[in-house]
Amino acid sequence: MTRRRWIADEISGERAFLTGDHARHLAQVLRAKVGQEFDIATGGEVRRGSVVSVNPERVEFELGVVVAEEASAVVTVAISVFKFDRMEWAIEKCTELGVARIIPVIAARTEKHLAAAASKRVERWRRIAKQAAEQSRRVTVPEVADPARLNEALTLGAGARIVLSEAEKDLDLRNAVAEGADSVVLAFGPEGGWKEDELAAFGKAGWVSASLGPAILRAETAAIAAVAVTASILNQ
Repeated sequence: MTRRRWIADEISGERAFLTGDHARHLAQVLRAKVGQEFDIATGGEVRRGSVVSVNPERVEFELGVVVAEEASAVVTVAISVFKFDRMEWAIEKCTELGVARIIPVIAARTEKHLAAAASKRVERWRRIAKQAAEQSRRVTVPEVADPARLNEALTLGAGARIVLSEAEKDLDLRNAVAEGADSVVLAFGPEGGWKEDELAAFGKAGWVSASLGPAILRAETAAIAAVAVTASILNQ
């Protein structure tokens, strides 16, 4: 039987703790008991955790053996801010697919009211990522960065850097992802896509432009599809 996994809120030596909503759910909904075992993600690894004490504000675990995990390639996504309900869905699903970092980007076609409100949504996006990481049994929660302007996003990362573009006709994403690469950064435009000068800036900064095919996809669909394709290639 697969053990439920939790991401520790606090770690001290050989003890880990769940607090707040985490603790209340485990104590009051799941009715955890002393001695019950769960898998506990502690930042860089997952360990078997045995419940030592339970109350609605704090659940304490004694940490045991390390649970083996397969390594995966590092994928970062730079997602231009779009309608928040769809943005949340994209963040949740990209987390489930294993991305390491999510960077909200303010692009030229990002709606002004969304750009203005984006910084106030970051904590909610981080909570969604943490919940999705636990649900999908990840070792770590992806970093959700503060919103960045395009000129900041252009300098992201090493490895393969790919901007997804409907204007690209010659190179598809599968061929753009370098086999054996240990890191990839994917950039996605907002609803309405990238402007020509933005694509030119990506090219000047050394990014490769790639396509997901002839279909016109919603922003959140494009992000999820591209991450799934990239992960399937990198983790072969």
